[in-house]
Amino acid sequence: MSFDYSLCWVDTPEGLQAAYEALATADIVALDTEFFRETSFFPVPALIQLTAGKVVYLIDPQAVAVSDDFQQLLSGGPLKLIHACSEDLDVLSLWAGVTVAPLIDTQIAESFLGADPAMGYRRLVAQRCGVDLPKEETRSNWLERPLSPAQLDYAALDVVFLPVIWEQQRQALIQLGRECWFEEECATVSLGRNIASAEQWYVRHRQLWRLKPRQIEAYRQLTIWREAEVRRRDLPRGWLAKDSLLFAIAEAMPQNRYELAAIDGVTPSLVKREGDVLLARVKAAQHRDETELCEPLPVPASPSFKRRFKALKQVVQTHAEALGVAPERLSNRAEMEAVVTAHLKQAALPLPTGWRGQQLAADWEQALAEQEAA
Repeated sequence: MSFDYSLCWVDTPEGLQAAYEALATADIVALDTEFFRETSFFPVPALIQLTAGKVVYLIDPQAVAVSDDFQQLLSGGPLKLIHACSEDLDVLSLWAGVTVAPLIDTQIAESFLGADPAMGYRRLVAQRCGVDLPKEETRSNWLERPLSPAQLDYAALDVVFLPVIWEQQRQALIQLGRECWFEEECATVSLGRNIASAEQWYVRHRQLWRLKPRQIEAYRQLTIWREAEVRRRDLPRGWLAKDSLLFAIAEAMPQNRYELAAIDGVTPSLVKREGDVLLARVKAAQHRDETELCEPLPVPASPSFKRRFKALKQVVQTHAEALGVAPERLSNRAEMEAVVTAHLKQAALPLPTGWRGQQLAADWEQALAEQEAA
């Protein structure tokens, strides 16, 4: 399968308007981005690729600001095709300040057809179009100017196959009766993006159950501080303080700089720069009223937890096999652990909703009831 295309470099307001006029009347626009993130929290937009046919528009976001018309194009209008859209949505939000919609993620679409939920674009193109894409520019410096011919072609190839791939996927989804499920999934990704807020970052830690309630509060306080600071300073999380280090501080609950410095991984420079605020966060947790702390978390290794988790996992596996999709398409470990934790605490169950809820919710409740009876 061969594809002919031409390139149009866009680095002026006039060029951006011409691209908008060419794309605005299309039914479908394929979209991708390139960015740089090694030294910052927020991705630095480096290139935006769009096509609705034979012309691939390569927008230089470092040279041209988004226009009102282009914001409308991204937030409405044609259907936008993106593969593995999460980081692209972050980039486009920074450049354009809008939520991309309506959205189709071809990685999600392929997962509804039984493929690996994390299938990369290169493998998808090989399977769907029989083309082996070059990979030499994968870690290229997309901020350099001018971009080389190899970089330009690599960038264009990231979008030219998407319309053909989507048409194949769309027909298959219709045949299986899953187009509504898929549309619901893409709408959720576009609007919510499933990104934990700064206040809820702490719940992602896999070993949180090892901490006592007051230590959990300290870890929550520390992660809230870190999440706010990395955004304010635009630094990678690990450059300020890794999760593992904040967890160790919460576990130790230091009361002074000497105790803070004694924690494995805490450097003298960290104590000097951030010691006072770290200790203040720990102190706030120490003085939090007992009634405001969470309850102790269930131990995942306990027999009661393991039995319930296994029962939920079996429900997921059974439905996944019946649907011919990967279990991860239905639910992940964190979601199942949250349901088990709530059940053991006799709290309201955070059951899935939408198409996932139709598949899992009733069977999960039944499985948990059987485990409780046993």
